[in-house]
Amino acid sequence: MRDTPLSNCERRFLLKAIEEKKRLDGRETYDYRNIKISFGTDYGCCIVELGKTRVLCQVSCELVPPKDSRPTEGIMFFNLELSPMASPAFEPNRQSELSVTLNRQLERCLRNSKCIDTESLCVISGEKVWQIRVDVHVLNHDGNLMDAASIAAISALSHFRRPDVTIQGRDVTVFSPEERDPIPLSIYHMPICVSFAFFLEGSYLLVDPCEREERVKDGLLMIAMNKHREICSIQSSGGIMLLKDQVLRCSKIASVKVSEITELINKALENDRKIRKEGGKFGFAESMPKQRITTLKRDKAPVEMTDVEETASDIVNTTETTTEPVPSPVLVGMGTAQVGEGIVNSWGLDEEEEEDDEPQTEDTKTDEVMVISDSEEEEVVILNEVQKSKKTSKQK
Repeated sequence: MRDTPLSNCERRFLLKAIEEKKRLDGRETYDYRNIKISFGTDYGCCIVELGKTRVLCQVSCELVPPKDSRPTEGIMFFNLELSPMASPAFEPNRQSELSVTLNRQLERCLRNSKCIDTESLCVISGEKVWQIRVDVHVLNHDGNLMDAASIAAISALSHFRRPDVTIQGRDVTVFSPEERDPIPLSIYHMPICVSFAFFLEGSYLLVDPCEREERVKDGLLMIAMNKHREICSIQSSGGIMLLKDQVLRCSKIASVKVSEITELINKALENDRKIRKEGGKFGFAESMPKQRITTLKRDKAPVEMTDVEETASDIVNTTETTTEPVPSPVLVGMGTAQVGEGIVNSWGLDEEEEEDDEPQTEDTKTDEVMVISDSEEEEVVILNEVQKSKKTSKQK
């Protein structure tokens, strides 16, 4: 299913707003949307919300034979999926151009930057190593998928714990988390992508473009950097020519944003570690608000409860007591009783009065016209009641 294209009016409105340094959600030119990082119950599961863009990342591991060219290094595998749940423009079971681009950029950002010590993943040289698999699933697409995917991937890798192993000769024993504490990965640094969108042939620049802003952009620049201001990867797309000053300005902005996001990731990891140690609630059940789970939940209406007893007593005192006797139930037999024995039944009296009134209304309407047949195919015959009475007398 193809996505609905923007109309010319929407396109002109967006470009005019960008010229006036205004954005649809009220942000400034270099502002990011709100970032929320939450971890699952298992190690290595992470959900990142970048505005309305939501990305789920799951890290897993298994023992596999190593590559022949690198027998003492572990294997890193990345997979990013775009499901139709995220956007109607994504087709299921089909690799799109956007999916291939995001997968390659994610591999350049995390694997080629050597942010993880792959030699520590070796169990037996040339025979068994750990393969770390990073699966990224896009839950909702509202622009800037690369930044959200990179934040989710590095957060999940930092949160992940692999099982502990022991080696006796050629035998490898893998211990469960209940037997031995799992071991975290050795991470050297945290590369994070920062995206810059260019408009009107590079005259205007926006950080963290949303989905509608991405539709009208002329070019995109993605810079992967760590907090030490080391550029891990850089990629430009869209076919526009960027000046050296523009790239340097983007790198300075990216260094500031990366340091802020890295601090946010470390804070989220520290909070999760503290809650797990204390035995409190953690995972998605604790991080997700209730109104997202129960959509029909309503807020409680505030009720004034200070003078309830006084108000109730006033209502009881002001009500008039009924003088009519209330019939008491009469026990007829075991398990049966009758209320109001000996009292005249008044049920159905109103209906009988209405039935008595109906013939009177018919007598008064003597001049009305009677329709014998209302069929469209047959001829409609209309008779007055006087003619009808004459005909009936003749027949007799």
